[in-house]
Amino acid sequence: NDTEPIVLEGKCLVVCDSSPSADGAITSSLGISVRSGSAKVAFSATRSTNHEPSEMSNRTMTIYFDQVLVNIGNHFDLASSIFVAPRKGIYSFSFHVVKVYNRQTIQVSLMQNGYPVISAFAGDQDVTREAASNGVLLHMEREDKVHLKLERGNLMGGWKYSTFSGFLVFPL
Repeated sequence: NDTEPIVLEGKCLVVCDSSPSADGAITSSLGISVRSGSAKVAFSATRSTNHEPSEMSNRTMTIYFDQVLVNIGNHFDLASSIFVAPRKGIYSFSFHVVKVYNRQTIQVSLMQNGYPVISAFAGDQDVTREAASNGVLLHMEREDKVHLKLERGNLMGGWKYSTFSGFLVFPL
């Protein structure tokens, strides 16, 4: 047909007989899907104070973060420290935490909809400050929630040692 080509960053794209889909993408008869820039989702948060349960009335043991470095799409809620998936897709998450004291073990779990998906621990008895990290790809539905839970121990927060990050790899 007489559709004019669309130039995106030096590439030529021709969409023929297009029709919008339910998720806002435009799919051509050739199976090409073009999504808007609003589909970008990414966050990264840090904690600048220690996380010591004895000083908290936090029965869920959610690890709260106090500074957002990146929050593209605003799907990470700083107050609750919960990420809510805006759409169905594959998401990547990672976290890094540091224990506070010698002779203790920390364990942190990444929770999806209230259930542990992955965990990390640090338990060397002779090391004062030891790190625990983990990362995962998750298939998430729209409105699924992800947060970190402190299963045991105390986290060091000064100098922003504890971090939590995630992003949408691709929508489904």
